[in-house]
Amino acid sequence: MEKTKEKNKSIRDEFCSDINELKIEYNKIKDKYELPEFSELNKLFDIEDVDVETEFLLRKIRRTVSDRIAGYIRFVEIILNPSNAPIFFYKLIRKLDNTDKEILTNIYETIGKFEFEVIELDLDYSEKNEGDFIKRAYNIFNDDLRTKLLKILKKLETGEDNNKKETNGSYFG
Repeated sequence: MEKTKEKNKSIRDEFCSDINELKIEYNKIKDKYELPEFSELNKLFDIEDVDVETEFLLRKIRRTVSDRIAGYIRFVEIILNPSNAPIFFYKLIRKLDNTDKEILTNIYETIGKFEFEVIELDLDYSEKNEGDFIKRAYNIFNDDLRTKLLKILKKLETGEDNNKKETNGSYFG
């Protein structure tokens, strides 16, 4: 039991050391590219697992950010085009009205543009462009887009089914 506690403490200490080192390295480039605070970017994009032992820290952070964006775009894509979606989504999607779908289409277009930028950044590295991407992604996701997506998610979770059919208990056969 004592060895397990020691091992857990060692892992925790190592994690704290790694994240502190990441914060130090991040702060060295934060002001140069006018990036958000580490904790704010971490809350939104979970960057704390980035390996600090790299020559291209901004690239690693940008890739973590873009992985999160890719997850969002796939989710929105499933809702807008459920042809290959799990059956679970079909019932949820019926809760959305045309206004919701228009909002999702705008979100999809906005984050879809990031996909092209990611490919370009992978092919043509520039620390400044990496910083610009991170800053833009943070600004877009931290404000309007996150709020709209959260509103849609709440409606999917709790909203009324817009296409609900009343049944009177009659036989369908």
